[in-house]
Amino acid sequence: MHRLDELLTEGLDKFGGPFLAGSQFSAVDAFYAPVAFRLQSYGIALSERVMQYFSHLLALPVMQDWYQQALAEPWVDAAHDRQISLYGVVTADLRHAL
Repeated sequence: MHRLDELLTEGLDKFGGPFLAGSQFSAVDAFYAPVAFRLQSYGIALSERVMQYFSHLLALPVMQDWYQQALAEPWVDAAHDRQISLYGVVTADLRHAL
């Protein structure tokens, strides 16, 4: 996680934010969009600056829409769910929560 924090901080510092390549959302932000959701889901904390970036990204209407659509997705991969149980414990399943 340290290297991820370094890379994102470098982009924010070099281009001035609030997105990684400057003032406009770009392909690099699209690349990190799934990472933002993972950090949120797993409760991973990075530096304050990087967490602000991810908060900004997650607050975008398109990201909120994507999240809501994912929660409403009715498709379930039972084999994948069984595999997950081999490696950990699911503490909350937000699918179909809407």
